[in-house]
Amino acid sequence: MNTFSTVRFKIKVANRFRKFSMQVARTHTEALESMLDFFEIHQLSPSDSIDGSLSALEIRIKRRISNAIAIIKDIEKSQTLPTVAMLQSLFQEQFEPKEDSDLEDDFDFVEKKFENGHEQEEWLEETTVPKILYDRLEDKMEMLKKDFAYVLEHVKAVKSNFGKDYLKLELPMGAVEKYKRTIKNN
Repeated sequence: MNTFSTVRFKIKVANRFRKFSMQVARTHTEALESMLDFFEIHQLSPSDSIDGSLSALEIRIKRRISNAIAIIKDIEKSQTLPTVAMLQSLFQEQFEPKEDSDLEDDFDFVEKKFENGHEQEEWLEETTVPKILYDRLEDKMEMLKKDFAYVLEHVKAVKSNFGKDYLKLELPMGAVEKYKRTIKNN
Protein backbone atom coordinates (compact mmCIF):
# COMPACT_ATOMS: atom_id res chain seq x y z
CA MET A 1 0.00 0.00 0.00
CA ASN A 2 1.34 3.40 -1.01
CA THR A 3 1.49 6.07 1.62
CA PHE A 4 1.78 9.69 0.71
CA SER A 5 3.56 12.56 2.37
CA THR A 6 2.92 16.24 2.06
CA VAL A 7 5.61 18.68 0.98
CA ARG A 8 4.99 22.40 1.00
CA PHE A 9 5.89 24.46 -2.07
CA LYS A 10 5.14 28.00 -3.11
CA ILE A 11 2.05 28.11 -5.32
CA LYS A 12 4.01 29.37 -8.34
CA VAL A 13 6.56 26.51 -8.07
CA ALA A 14 3.81 23.91 -7.44
CA ASN A 15 1.91 24.98 -10.57
CA ARG A 16 5.10 24.88 -12.61
CA PHE A 17 5.88 21.37 -11.31
CA ARG A 18 2.35 20.16 -12.11
CA LYS A 19 2.68 21.33 -15.75
CA PHE A 20 6.11 19.73 -16.05
CA SER A 21 4.99 16.48 -14.44
CA MET A 22 2.02 16.14 -16.84
CA GLN A 23 4.47 16.28 -19.77
CA VAL A 24 6.98 13.84 -18.27
CA ALA A 25 5.01 11.19 -16.38
CA ARG A 26 1.53 10.00 -15.39
CA THR A 27 1.79 11.06 -11.76
CA HIS A 28 3.66 13.66 -9.76
CA THR A 29 5.46 10.87 -7.87
CA GLU A 30 6.77 9.30 -11.08
CA ALA A 31 7.94 12.69 -12.37
CA LEU A 32 9.79 13.44 -9.14
CA GLU A 33 11.34 9.94 -9.07
CA SER A 34 12.54 10.23 -12.67
CA MET A 35 14.11 13.63 -11.89
CA LEU A 36 15.89 12.26 -8.82
CA ASP A 37 17.07 9.19 -10.78
CA PHE A 38 18.45 11.44 -13.51
CA PHE A 39 20.50 13.47 -11.04
CA GLU A 40 21.78 10.36 -9.25
CA ILE A 41 22.65 8.39 -12.41
CA HIS A 42 24.50 11.29 -14.05
CA GLN A 43 26.08 12.38 -10.77
CA LEU A 44 24.78 15.91 -11.15
CA SER A 45 23.56 18.38 -8.64
CA PRO A 46 20.80 20.89 -9.39
CA SER A 47 23.28 23.59 -8.38
CA ASP A 48 25.82 22.39 -11.00
CA SER A 49 26.08 24.65 -14.01
CA ILE A 50 26.12 23.15 -17.49
CA ASP A 51 27.01 26.03 -19.77
CA GLY A 52 24.50 25.62 -22.57
CA SER A 53 22.65 22.48 -23.54
CA LEU A 54 23.91 18.92 -23.28
CA SER A 55 24.40 18.81 -27.06
CA ALA A 56 26.65 21.87 -26.83
CA LEU A 57 28.60 20.15 -24.05
CA GLU A 58 28.91 17.04 -26.22
CA ILE A 59 30.21 19.15 -29.13
CA ARG A 60 32.84 20.77 -26.88
CA ILE A 61 33.97 17.36 -25.61
CA LYS A 62 34.20 16.03 -29.18
CA ARG A 63 36.29 19.06 -30.16
CA ARG A 64 38.65 18.48 -27.24
CA ILE A 65 38.99 14.83 -28.22
CA SER A 66 39.65 15.84 -31.84
CA ASN A 67 42.31 18.30 -30.66
CA ALA A 68 43.95 15.61 -28.53
CA ILE A 69 43.94 13.23 -31.52
CA ALA A 70 45.50 15.94 -33.71
CA ILE A 71 48.23 16.54 -31.12
CA ILE A 72 48.97 12.81 -30.90
CA LYS A 73 49.10 12.53 -34.71
CA ASP A 74 51.45 15.51 -34.86
CA ILE A 75 53.72 13.93 -32.23
CA GLU A 76 53.69 10.69 -34.19
CA LYS A 77 54.46 12.50 -37.45
CA SER A 78 57.17 14.79 -36.11
CA GLN A 79 58.82 12.60 -33.45
CA THR A 80 57.93 8.93 -33.48
CA LEU A 81 58.03 8.15 -37.21
CA PRO A 82 61.33 9.96 -37.90
CA THR A 83 62.93 8.23 -34.91
CA VAL A 84 61.74 4.82 -36.12
CA ALA A 85 62.98 5.58 -39.64
CA MET A 86 66.41 6.61 -38.32
CA LEU A 87 66.67 3.46 -36.21
CA GLN A 88 65.65 1.29 -39.16
CA SER A 89 68.24 2.94 -41.39
CA LEU A 90 70.91 2.40 -38.72
CA PHE A 91 70.01 -1.28 -38.41
CA GLN A 92 69.94 -1.71 -42.17
CA GLU A 93 73.45 -0.30 -42.45
CA GLN A 94 74.66 -2.48 -39.60
CA PHE A 95 73.27 -5.72 -41.00
CA GLU A 96 74.08 -5.18 -44.67
CA PRO A 97 76.71 -7.67 -45.82
CA LYS A 98 80.03 -6.05 -46.63
CA GLU A 99 81.82 -7.30 -49.70
CA ASP A 100 85.52 -7.08 -50.40
CA SER A 101 86.12 -3.80 -52.11
CA ASP A 102 88.82 -2.25 -54.21
CA LEU A 103 90.72 0.84 -53.26
CA GLU A 104 88.20 3.00 -55.18
CA ASP A 105 85.33 1.96 -52.89
CA ASP A 106 87.20 3.15 -49.82
CA PHE A 107 87.28 6.76 -51.05
CA ASP A 108 84.48 9.07 -51.97
CA PHE A 109 85.18 10.81 -55.24
CA VAL A 110 83.28 14.02 -55.83
CA GLU A 111 82.88 15.18 -59.39
CA LYS A 112 83.67 18.87 -59.66
CA LYS A 113 81.31 20.83 -61.85
CA PHE A 114 82.00 24.33 -63.04
CA GLU A 115 79.22 26.40 -64.48
CA ASN A 116 81.28 28.27 -67.08
CA GLY A 117 84.14 25.83 -67.28
CA HIS A 118 86.50 28.02 -65.20
CA GLU A 119 88.31 26.41 -62.29
CA GLN A 120 88.29 29.69 -60.32
CA GLU A 121 84.56 29.34 -59.71
CA GLU A 122 83.28 27.60 -56.64
CA TRP A 123 82.64 23.97 -57.51
CA LEU A 124 79.21 22.52 -56.99
CA GLU A 125 78.80 19.24 -55.23
CA GLU A 126 75.79 16.97 -55.53
CA THR A 127 74.25 16.35 -52.16
CA THR A 128 71.88 13.65 -51.07
CA VAL A 129 69.50 14.35 -48.23
CA PRO A 130 67.58 11.72 -46.27
CA LYS A 131 63.90 11.56 -47.22
CA ILE A 132 62.79 12.38 -43.66
CA LEU A 133 64.85 15.55 -43.61
CA TYR A 134 63.62 16.46 -47.09
CA ASP A 135 59.97 16.00 -46.03
CA ARG A 136 60.51 18.11 -42.92
CA LEU A 137 62.14 20.85 -44.97
CA GLU A 138 59.22 20.78 -47.40
CA ASP A 139 56.76 21.08 -44.48
CA LYS A 140 58.72 24.00 -43.03
CA MET A 141 58.80 25.66 -46.45
CA GLU A 142 55.01 25.35 -46.76
CA MET A 143 54.55 26.81 -43.28
CA LEU A 144 56.89 29.70 -44.14
CA LYS A 145 54.98 30.35 -47.37
CA LYS A 146 51.67 30.46 -45.48
CA ASP A 147 53.11 32.74 -42.78
CA PHE A 148 54.68 35.03 -45.36
CA ALA A 149 51.42 35.20 -47.34
CA TYR A 150 49.56 36.07 -44.10
CA VAL A 151 52.06 38.86 -43.34
CA LEU A 152 51.84 40.22 -46.89
CA GLU A 153 48.05 40.31 -46.63
CA HIS A 154 48.41 42.61 -43.62
CA VAL A 155 50.83 45.08 -45.25
CA LYS A 156 49.14 48.32 -46.29
CA ALA A 157 50.60 51.08 -48.46
CA VAL A 158 50.29 54.47 -46.80
CA LYS A 159 50.56 57.63 -48.84
CA SER A 160 52.16 60.41 -46.90
CA ASN A 161 51.43 64.08 -47.51
CA PHE A 162 54.86 64.89 -46.13
CA GLY A 163 57.83 62.82 -47.17
CA LYS A 164 57.92 59.44 -48.84
CA ASP A 165 55.13 56.89 -48.95
CA TYR A 166 55.66 53.92 -46.64
CA LEU A 167 54.33 50.45 -45.81
CA LYS A 168 52.38 49.79 -42.63
CA LEU A 169 52.28 46.32 -41.06
CA GLU A 170 48.91 45.68 -39.38
CA LEU A 171 49.51 42.57 -37.28
CA PRO A 172 48.62 41.93 -33.66
CA MET A 173 51.59 41.89 -31.28
CA GLY A 174 50.96 38.20 -30.51
CA ALA A 175 51.44 37.29 -34.18
CA VAL A 176 54.67 39.27 -34.40
CA GLU A 177 56.01 37.53 -31.26
CA LYS A 178 55.00 34.15 -32.71
CA TYR A 179 56.93 34.84 -35.92
CA LYS A 180 59.97 35.96 -33.94
CA ARG A 181 59.93 32.73 -31.92
CA THR A 182 59.47 30.66 -35.07
CA ILE A 183 62.44 32.28 -36.80
CA LYS A 184 64.58 32.04 -33.66
CA ASN A 185 63.83 28.31 -33.23
CA ASN A 186 64.55 27.42 -36.87
